[in-house]
Amino acid sequence: MKALLFDVFGTVVDWRTSVAREVRDRCGPDIDSHAFADRWRSLYQPAMEEVRSGRRPFTRLDVLHMESLRFVLSEFDVRLDEDGIDDLNRAWHRLDPWPDSVPGLTRLRTEFIIAPLSNGNISLLLEMAKNAGLPWDAILGAEPVQAYKPMPDAYLRTAEVLGLEPSECMMVAAHNSDLAAAAECGFATAFVARPLEHGPGQTSDITAEAVWTYSVDSIDSLATQLGC
Repeated sequence: MKALLFDVFGTVVDWRTSVAREVRDRCGPDIDSHAFADRWRSLYQPAMEEVRSGRRPFTRLDVLHMESLRFVLSEFDVRLDEDGIDDLNRAWHRLDPWPDSVPGLTRLRTEFIIAPLSNGNISLLLEMAKNAGLPWDAILGAEPVQAYKPMPDAYLRTAEVLGLEPSECMMVAAHNSDLAAAAECGFATAFVARPLEHGPGQTSDITAEAVWTYSVDSIDSLATQLGC
């Protein structure tokens, strides 16, 4: 195994807390900022499915996020000027890492190539890395390969970009479905439990739902298991 490829939203960064904070700062205390963040996120998969299905050409996530944001602002009856809308959409560029993410990634990087294999676009992931101190070796994922997870091309083309066989790559994610798709492509797998990704009422992805290559409670723990 030569490369560890990471899901980012929820696995490496705490999107819900980060987005809710920015919603509160931008829209005011009268808005249920966590409900707003949850609703915005709920439109993530449907928007990408339009691309995956072929009904829409590949469209970067920043654009999909903006379209979803305008819809949610309307639902919550929030009015922002265009600069405010643009800035709030960039909240996804400023997500905070989970406490174990930077130390764990830093350790893993001593022995492996580490990179995101995320549905985020390059500029989003690059600014996030700068903001959060994520020590990626490269910025990979959906935009370079023009395919959204869990399409097989998202995994297989990423391995190809690195000049590696799928068996030389490991997908690291807090989502069992992501790992299942990667395993189908020949990747090793590591489940990182993030039981608070969706808040205290989370009901899915609490634990590993299959026998993955590794199952840990933090990226630091994964580094320890891999001898880093």
